[in-house]
Amino acid sequence: MKEADDIIYTSHRPWPLPIGNWSYFQEWNNALFLHWKISPKELTEFIPAGLILDTFNGDAWISVVAFTMQNIRPNGLLSVSGISNFHEINIRTYVKRDNKQGVYFLKIEAGKSISVFIARVLSGLPYVKSTINRSLNKGTHSYISADKNKSPHFNTSFKIVEEIESKTDLDKWLIERYCLYLSSYGKLYRYEIHHREWPLKKVVIKDLKVKYKIGKVALGKEPTLSHFSTGVKVISWKRKYLDRI
Repeated sequence: MKEADDIIYTSHRPWPLPIGNWSYFQEWNNALFLHWKISPKELTEFIPAGLILDTFNGDAWISVVAFTMQNIRPNGLLSVSGISNFHEINIRTYVKRDNKQGVYFLKIEAGKSISVFIARVLSGLPYVKSTINRSLNKGTHSYISADKNKSPHFNTSFKIVEEIESKTDLDKWLIERYCLYLSSYGKLYRYEIHHREWPLKKVVIKDLKVKYKIGKVALGKEPTLSHFSTGVKVISWKRKYLDRI
């Protein structure tokens, strides 16, 4: 379909597109990226065997990415808004294998129960249900996520400022990732994805309360780096089995 055809530009990719037809189309829109620099020692225990924790100048990173998933659908079928459109927040770190740098999800929240169920069944990724609300008032964006006890664990407001015309090496290292890794039932998999380069803008964080904790790592302080993007259209391929772990 045309929306997928529009994104087949590959000059920015670090490796060629996978062989074979893609399986899913989706849009990741209005994305807020918050990044924290972390000591590699604090993350090693969360990385499954068969993957290497990826670092930038010796530092590991955890990112919280809050966005709106839209129009997700299998190749050749139409999307169903009641399932395909929902707010999502993922907590991820950065890994690599076979010279392919990707992301590894520590947790994924979504705002619809049915979407969480289907995503867990079809992808195996660690989706959980949260109540997620986002709003825009006089140029200020707000994002709130709460667990089943209605206790907020992510509450932020921010303003979008100028476009980032020249991305740094760190910007690209954090944002431009074209695969993700999954460990499930003692097996390791890779999902290949493709999209155009993320268009990035600077943000000013007005308020931020974060209660995410990964082991001993608490993400309560101001992030080291932040970005905003209007979003990208994404295609993904079926997962590839890599190894037993």
